[in-house]
Amino acid sequence: MKTFLWVLLAGVVVSTPVFAHHGNAAFDAGKRLELTGTVTEWDWSNPHCWLKFDVKDQSGKVVNWVVETSNAADMVERGWSKRTFKAGDQVTVTLEPVKSGQPVGRVISVLLPNGKTLGLNYVGQ
Repeated sequence: MKTFLWVLLAGVVVSTPVFAHHGNAAFDAGKRLELTGTVTEWDWSNPHCWLKFDVKDQSGKVVNWVVETSNAADMVERGWSKRTFKAGDQVTVTLEPVKSGQPVGRVISVLLPNGKTLGLNYVGQ
C-alpha cells in the first residue's frame, strides 16, 4: 500500500506542470483595438496558434503585430483551419492588446478577405 501511495504522489508531482498555464494579467482586459493589415504568417500550432500581420502606424511605419488565438483543436470547432490565412491576405483584426504597449495581443475576431468574420468567443466578449 505504501508503494502505491508513493507512486500516486510522484504522479501528481510530475503531472502538476501539465496543468499550469499562463494567466491573462498581461492583457489589457476590456480594451479593444481594430487593426487592418497584411498577414505575414499564420502559425497553426499548440498550445496556441499565432497570427502575424503588418500594420502601418500613423507615421507610415510598418509595425508587425503578433496575436495569439486558442489551441488548434479549439480553433477547428470555431471554424478556423491551418489554411484560414496565407501571407499577403488583407485582414481586419479585433484584438485585446497587452498592457505593455508592445504590438502583441489576443485575437477577438478577424474579418477575412472574403468578408467572413471568425471569432474566438472569449469570456467577457
